[in-house]
Amino acid sequence: MKVLGLKLLVRMKKYRHCLSERGITQSMSRKGNCYDNAMIESFFGILKSEFLYLKEFENVEHFKRELAKYMIYYNHKRIKRKLKGMSPVQYRTHAQKVA
Repeated sequence: MKVLGLKLLVRMKKYRHCLSERGITQSMSRKGNCYDNAMIESFFGILKSEFLYLKEFENVEHFKRELAKYMIYYNHKRIKRKLKGMSPVQYRTHAQKVA
């Protein structure tokens, strides 16, 4: 095995171990299948355009506070056409009542 490939393998093993220590499950899409990540990619696109690019943060703690506020807005107040004019929480509650 080439030296570069071996270094990458060791780095990936350390990365997976770091994730595991923190209780994080690594997401791995099947080769050539972009649809596995479509929903989260869409969310991050919205997060960046509605939140990250529009604000300036004084420090990490300020960022965390503002992100928590945005997540409350996103889940409880932000209306989406795809969700019949409801927020994600409203839509989920409505869907559970109907089912």
